[in-house]
Amino acid sequence: MREQHVEETVEVAVPVRTAYNQWTQFKTFPRFSAVVQEVEQIRPTVTAWTIGYGPLRHRFAVEIVEQDPDAYLVWRGLEQNPSHQGEVEFRPVAGAGGTAATAVTVRMFLEPRGGARLLTRSSGATRLTARLVRGELLNFKRFIEGLGQEGGAWRSTIRNGRVQHDHPEPPRSRVAQWPVG
Repeated sequence: MREQHVEETVEVAVPVRTAYNQWTQFKTFPRFSAVVQEVEQIRPTVTAWTIGYGPLRHRFAVEIVEQDPDAYLVWRGLEQNPSHQGEVEFRPVAGAGGTAATAVTVRMFLEPRGGARLLTRSSGATRLTARLVRGELLNFKRFIEGLGQEGGAWRSTIRNGRVQHDHPEPPRSRVAQWPVG
């Protein structure tokens, strides 16, 4: 079994908050991506992605297991073949002329199983995955720099696959219309 580790970084000429906010708008990925056809939000921490070229399509679910606004998000694929997980990190850097810029780093770990192992035996498969990730990051760079600002934001923190609420919900009765206390 050949595991693939891929890490690619691109610098975008927007502040961290802008880059992070746009990245978390998963439904906009098809607007700039060469491979993402559709993203559907299933739950706050689970999305279904359809990727492919032409008639070749693959749909899979992803769960965000950790997320810190303006810093990073970590995901894992919910399907078994191939198994994958990854993270995207956002770091402030000085851009041209001292302007605010962001280094966006994507790290992915893929573990092909079953028949997919045969297709990924060579190091060429890892290079192809790295080239694909780099291309998608460059597409994101052109997209966000062209916009100049985010088209929305999702700013919650996620720990162990659960959204952390800033304001805890008040206690509720388990019986509808029954007062608490």
